[in-house]
Amino acid sequence: MSLTETQQNQLLTLARQSIAHGLQTGRSLAINLDEYPAELNESRATFVTLERGGQLRGCIGMLEAVRPLAEDVTQNAFAAAFRDRRFPPVAADELTELDLHVSVLSTAAALKFGSEADLIAQLRPGIDGIILQEGGRRGTFLPSVWDDLPNPKQFLQQLKLKTGLPALYWSNTLQAFRYTCEIFG
Repeated sequence: MSLTETQQNQLLTLARQSIAHGLQTGRSLAINLDEYPAELNESRATFVTLERGGQLRGCIGMLEAVRPLAEDVTQNAFAAAFRDRRFPPVAADELTELDLHVSVLSTAAALKFGSEADLIAQLRPGIDGIILQEGGRRGTFLPSVWDDLPNPKQFLQQLKLKTGLPALYWSNTLQAFRYTCEIFG
């Protein structure tokens, strides 16, 4: 499902309002879902990415759809601004300098592979977001990460590290899932 430009703008506005509300109250913005079109009430998984001066400033999201799209964006925008452990909480004087990006994820599909080379051959640079899972460890890279890691082998190695595995790790129990994103902002 593609969102209209109006719906995308509504979500970006909600994200910015949730961060502003968080600066004032310490909580994410509560919204009345009845005020939004049906498309924004569908359960969808999202990530909200914050950048300042072209540099990552926060990124939080969900891999599974567990709440309505509009609510997911407000919650993830707040979390990206104030709960991403890689960064200090966003300060009030940063708000106008933040570039916000919303990624709406498709449902993830399991990839079937017999070897690391087989998995690498199935990756679609610039298109796929990938989830790696091994036991209780799980990590993901959004499709936008391909901009910085265009080589599929390096992409996979860096994703292993993010997942908490060694870069050269391989196991027959390793699982991988692919998803795509509608990204705007």
